[in-house]
Amino acid sequence: MLGALSKSVSQIGDPAFRGVLKRAVGLALLVLVLVWAGAWFALDLAGAWLDDWLAGQGAATSWATALSWLFDAALFGAILLGSLLLFPAIVTLAMPFFLEEIAEAVERRHYPGLPAARAQPLGEIVRDGISMAAVAVFLNLLVLPLYLIPVINIPVFYGLNGYLLGREYFELVAVRRLKSSDARQLRRRHRGRAFLAGAIIAVLFTIPLVNLVTPIFATAFLVHVFETLRRGAPGSSMA
Repeated sequence: MLGALSKSVSQIGDPAFRGVLKRAVGLALLVLVLVWAGAWFALDLAGAWLDDWLAGQGAATSWATALSWLFDAALFGAILLGSLLLFPAIVTLAMPFFLEEIAEAVERRHYPGLPAARAQPLGEIVRDGISMAAVAVFLNLLVLPLYLIPVINIPVFYGLNGYLLGREYFELVAVRRLKSSDARQLRRRHRGRAFLAGAIIAVLFTIPLVNLVTPIFATAFLVHVFETLRRGAPGSSMA
């Protein structure tokens, strides 16, 4: 695991990585802007509804203003928290479109004897990206109440997202070389290492600025983890 980490960090400056980084971050930021725009629209509607409701209740102007301000502040905080918590899922949605370039760059440098990887149809890439991101968003929203509880929120966040990110990135990398069923079987056989790799990625996603390069690092990291595990698997072939 330490060797995979070291190799991944040392290749961050690779020209192929820089090109993918610009496009992946641009797409992720675009999605975040759209999410924020939708959230602000909902915030305005909710605030207008609250003002009308308070006016209908005959609330004093000072109380109505205070309650409206607290409501807006709470929703704004929820938007900020949601953006932070869902950022890994949003970026993961974009990564399948750029994964091949990163994986190929890693293989050229560290595994030059490998044959060409399986070409994934665009429909498969879109389907996998959407399904994985949807599961991540749904589960994070499901445990959102736990994120609001001090002390408990930290292990819940890193435990859940460690599992999700380890599974998602491992299988995205593995299906280039294995059938989907074999990729899942290999991950389950080494679920502990996949989880540890995912937990490392989850930590990096919570560090400002570092989280922008984390998807690139995560892909490179999991290529190394995958190659190490499958080369140690009985009867494995270097397809």
